[in-house]
Amino acid sequence: MKIVVLSRNPRLYSTQRIREVGEQRGHEMLVIDHTKCDIVIERKKPQIFYKGHEVTGIDAVIPRIGASVTFYGTAVVRQFEMMKVFTTTESQALMRSRDKLRSLQILSRAGLGLPKTAFTNYSKDVSALIRQVGGAPCVIKLLEGTQGMGVVLAETKSAAESVLEAFQGLKVRVIVQEFIKEAEGGDIRAFVVDGVVVAAMKRQAKEGEFRSNLHRGGTASPIELTEEEENTALKAAKVMGLGIAGVDMLQSKNGPKIMEVNSSPGLEGIERATEKNIANAIIRYIERNVD
Repeated sequence: MKIVVLSRNPRLYSTQRIREVGEQRGHEMLVIDHTKCDIVIERKKPQIFYKGHEVTGIDAVIPRIGASVTFYGTAVVRQFEMMKVFTTTESQALMRSRDKLRSLQILSRAGLGLPKTAFTNYSKDVSALIRQVGGAPCVIKLLEGTQGMGVVLAETKSAAESVLEAFQGLKVRVIVQEFIKEAEGGDIRAFVVDGVVVAAMKRQAKEGEFRSNLHRGGTASPIELTEEEENTALKAAKVMGLGIAGVDMLQSKNGPKIMEVNSSPGLEGIERATEKNIANAIIRYIERNVD
């Protein structure tokens, strides 16, 4: 098969691993920077050009779309869909996953556990917003933040009010969430491929930090999920419409609580922590779905 990896950087670990494993399994692997694609829309003849050459004969696409280029990256994925090319992440699911507020609403409607969350249209009554999630300490997140950026733990009511007032003054959209103390700075990432959890790790924040992201100094170790945690991850990926997903959860006294469902989860941290070949699972997912 001829498989395209949509990635802005061919040197990234995830891109390299997918390409390497695909070639080992006998496929022709191409890495295309989606931001440099031209889309031609014509009646019954959708086309994509990359660096002046038409992209043809593609059997499958693996989108690795960064948050900063979601709009254009999704347009490119949609164009491939119009060309009847199989994609491991559908355009609508990609857009849905990047809207944090919509994602939380979808997960809530499906009955999945979440930290209590509040959102407002720049209300000046920030103290009411804090009360609605159970008071301080609470977590304040930018709706557009990624990889732990734009996430603040407000330890006191006055600190939370100050942060919210600052964001509101700048007309920046934020959500306020309850702080799950018993998680103790740790979270779980379950990597789902085609309805199966292929790997899971526990990430632990470094001393003095509550964000467990690995590139912020957090550590990772393999973990055996409970049945409830596994079912939560699988249901979250399904209701979000994602064939590939990184489901981030907190362990609470009331069961797993989902923080986020990532549509372009990185492979490096979890492959190294678990020693699982996730890139192989992704290529096999394509092989099962493309004739």
